Amino acid sequence: MAYSDLREFIRVLEKKGELKRIPFEVDPVLEITEFADRSVKTGGPAFLFERPKGSDIPVLINAFASMRRMELALEVSSVDEVAERIAEYLQMRMPEGLVNKLKMLPKLAEVAAFFPREVKDGPCQEVVRKDFSLFDYPVLQCWPHDGGRYVTLPMVFSRNPDTGKRNCGCYRIQIFDDRTTGMHWQTHKQGAEHYRRRLAEGKGGRMDVAVAIGADPATMYSAILPLPPDLDEMMIAGFLRGKPVEMVKCRTVDLEVPANAEIVLEGYVELGELRTEGPFGDHTGFYSLADEYPVFHVTCVTQRRKPIYATTIVGQPPMEDYYMGRAIERIFLPLMRLQLPEVRDICMPAEGIFHNLILVSIRKSYPGHARKVMHAIWGLGQAMFSKVIVVVDEDVDVQNYSEVAWWALNNIDPERDIQFVMGPVDSLDHASRLPNYGSKMGVDATRKWTEEGFSRAWPAVIRMDPEVRRRVDFLWKKAGLG
Repeated sequence: MAYSDLREFIRVLEKKGELKRIPFEVDPVLEITEFADRSVKTGGPAFLFERPKGSDIPVLINAFASMRRMELALEVSSVDEVAERIAEYLQMRMPEGLVNKLKMLPKLAEVAAFFPREVKDGPCQEVVRKDFSLFDYPVLQCWPHDGGRYVTLPMVFSRNPDTGKRNCGCYRIQIFDDRTTGMHWQTHKQGAEHYRRRLAEGKGGRMDVAVAIGADPATMYSAILPLPPDLDEMMIAGFLRGKPVEMVKCRTVDLEVPANAEIVLEGYVELGELRTEGPFGDHTGFYSLADEYPVFHVTCVTQRRKPIYATTIVGQPPMEDYYMGRAIERIFLPLMRLQLPEVRDICMPAEGIFHNLILVSIRKSYPGHARKVMHAIWGLGQAMFSKVIVVVDEDVDVQNYSEVAWWALNNIDPERDIQFVMGPVDSLDHASRLPNYGSKMGVDATRKWTEEGFSRAWPAVIRMDPEVRRRVDFLWKKAGLG
């Protein structure tokens, strides 16, 4: 049964021993970050700060900061269950014969149930505020050298000016003053694309934007998913929760937001208006530098009568975002395999901060196959940012970093097996030669074939005889070695 809202998720976290309430005053400026960072690094709980300094609105953080919490958020015993559901729908074909078609009807009805539906009102509009200050809310300053306070877990809604379809992304927003913020639309994100298209029209004016904060966990999570353009994140949220997301029209802008949200900021971006945003302690573990970004003018705030402020922090991994990204890795593997069926598994280690390293095992079928996979991944949506791709054979466990390093370092001739290419890189890559553009590296760590110009014998891996292992299993126990 899908969570109705954020509060129900909090109750489940608490019941399962995954959440700790903090009843005394803690400062949203730096102190909450230190609590959250210590907890995620030591396998500690999520927190609900009941008395954040300067506000009577509780703060929820680290709600997704473990694989167990991700499973609770998605209401599964393993995130692989979501991947299996996706694979099942990808394989769905219209069968022959009336009986088989009738058997398909329940599945088709389930697909129809994913689509969001509009309702007249919702809890997110219990209070409508035209007289407000953004500093009324317990927004965090996460790190000492941050440019200010940042909303870090928003659902930012905009509309494609060409198709009219909505987009929901998770883009940090820095509070400048009581009613304006930065809008951190990185150049490769869909929000930025909508802004560019409106700007290219040359008509000036304003672009409607709405920012929802806090909702049921699947809806919040959908905002960070690397989906194709114009695929509605709210429809995917419906798929994840098994129930459609109820959407309500904003009071002052032409957009819809989740009816069960805690807080909604309504307003606009003035086309062509930029302001310096940053620095910000980012998920790379380094500060992303100050740069020019659009300005979001908040004209109206709607909220629940007693809202809860949901937030997160990013920094040196592993952090909460690592577990959110880890779930994406598992969930989206079937979609990658739809285009690259030779891929057996992938892994994005925490130290690679999503875009710096991806490990891939493949079923190698022809010469140059590993290089084909590298280039294909560089052509897949946000996977284009992968700075280093290491490709190994299918019998290598890419979830075991030590095993991958052993195989790769033994299997490569560096000059022959390492390939460099130029292309788009993540906006947060501070090492690239230019913003958003730089080099990437592919490592072919598969066994080399004669068809690839390798004429020497390839050695076998050292393995003990299975029969000897069985005999020593018995003798090991006989020796009292456990």
